[in-house]
Amino acid sequence: MIRGVRGAVTVGKNCEAEILEATELLIRQMIQENKILSENVASVFISVTEELTAAFPAKAIRSIEGWTYVPVMCMKEIPVEGSLPNCIRLMMHVNTDAPQQNIRHIYLRGAIKLRPDLNTTNSS
Repeated sequence: MIRGVRGAVTVGKNCEAEILEATELLIRQMIQENKILSENVASVFISVTEELTAAFPAKAIRSIEGWTYVPVMCMKEIPVEGSLPNCIRLMMHVNTDAPQQNIRHIYLRGAIKLRPDLNTTNSS
């Protein structure tokens, strides 16, 4: 069965190094807390808020050993007035037998406020 694993993180500014560092931090924590193997990942969708233009976050994921061939797509988040700025969101589609209530969704830094009801980690 395919399950969605959600995650989000914020960055301090629109620069390549920060975008890639934050994305790698987020994806590694999603992998660790859900015991995800790359061969069980169907795809990863990444959205960024409109002001983040310095880098493709997918670059951080593709640099992780074993993740080269996982399909990854970047897109812009809908620019809703009052939404959280400088935010990178991930939706990973994973083949797993884990029940939906056991999936650990990861929200870091300022993104914790997006889904405090689902957050199971300390902010980083």
